[in-house]
Amino acid sequence: MAKQPKATSAIPMNPLTFIRKYDELWSRLLFLLGALVVYRLGSHIPVPGINPDALADLFTRNEGTILSMFNMFSGGALARMSIMALGIMPYISASIIVQMMSVVLPSLEALKKEGEAGKRKLNKYTRQGTLLLAFLQAVFMSTGLLSQNLTLTQGLTFYIPAVSSLVAGAMFLMWLGEQITERGVGNGISMLIFASIVASVPRMIGQSFEMIQRDPQNIITILVFATLGIAVTAGIVYIERAQRRVPVNYAQKQQQGRKVYDNQQSHLPLKINMAGVIPAIFASALLLFPASLGHWVGSSADPNWWQQILQTMSLVLAPGQPLYLVLFGVMIIFFCYFYTALVFSPREVAENLKRSGAYIPGIRPGLQTQRYLDHVLNRLTFIGAMYMTVVCLMPLLIQSSFGVPFGLGGTSLLIMVVVVMDFISQLQAHLMTHQYHDQTLIKP
Repeated sequence: MAKQPKATSAIPMNPLTFIRKYDELWSRLLFLLGALVVYRLGSHIPVPGINPDALADLFTRNEGTILSMFNMFSGGALARMSIMALGIMPYISASIIVQMMSVVLPSLEALKKEGEAGKRKLNKYTRQGTLLLAFLQAVFMSTGLLSQNLTLTQGLTFYIPAVSSLVAGAMFLMWLGEQITERGVGNGISMLIFASIVASVPRMIGQSFEMIQRDPQNIITILVFATLGIAVTAGIVYIERAQRRVPVNYAQKQQQGRKVYDNQQSHLPLKINMAGVIPAIFASALLLFPASLGHWVGSSADPNWWQQILQTMSLVLAPGQPLYLVLFGVMIIFFCYFYTALVFSPREVAENLKRSGAYIPGIRPGLQTQRYLDHVLNRLTFIGAMYMTVVCLMPLLIQSSFGVPFGLGGTSLLIMVVVVMDFISQLQAHLMTHQYHDQTLIKP
């Protein structure tokens, strides 16, 4: 009779009861799903005045170039010349500028220390920068469409509706990403990028089968590339979960009431890749912008001197070219150090440890602790930067060597794996919060 309660507790929970128990989590997941559906539907709304046949012919002629890569990050919206063709690149570029300026300008640096009010002010500047960059990119893109004879109308009758639609689409995506972050699960901007990349996977699979049908020997190339993708995915998961645990001791004994407890020991977890996927996104965004600008604006039957410069830029910065690979690697390393310095300050951590009576064994509190943490952080960042550079560049080298037609490179794979890992960790955090809440309610 004593085992009856255990038997009843093993009965599976009713699905309706499970949904009611985690109603907040379900509402967040449904909001995320609905936002992604809206995003995918919006990517099929075309810009007014576009000639679809001429546009399809342009992308057919430029298969495997910078257009294909930019089209993948927009989830196919660029090939359809959707109102969301600019994607979230204006927002990412504006975020880069604001974060870099916050290091240079003391006024912006002071806003970072003002808590939530300062954060709202910086977000306001980021939105304003997004609007400005979206307008400039929309004007350049419209100019490129006119120079390529891809429009049904000319002059202001095309510029006004096209620029307005593209800017509105970019601002809507920025707002949608913020709403996903606040009311959904996961980082909104990362989820939109993830949805864009996943949307292009079926087309890439179809291209792989076409390669095999044309030449059965291509199956070896596809299998090698798939095996490499699995190995890189396993490496990404391993590195992203790796930590360097710095031991921390508390000098003072903890006293609660009349009881005195011994010194507590803890650790400070430092990730190898503390910058996450941000350096790869930033580097891709900055390299895609000038190359795309050169392709759209610089292409002309009778180019002038500045269009010739843009044409040269689009050629030398195409994915797989030596200059592109060098700049991509250098920018990834730079952004790894830059973003890590933004998210982790050894000076602030050392001061917090000193105020709380904690210290690192063998290291004096204060300046010595700051130098030690800075030394450890530099070594970890170097390893993380090398890992990210290899992950992002190795598939590009293999694609250019074997002639694989689709553009699912290391950057895309890194984004997908990191976003999924972050999504799972946030789901687990929500579930643990519900379980803790239930336990507190059950306690007498």
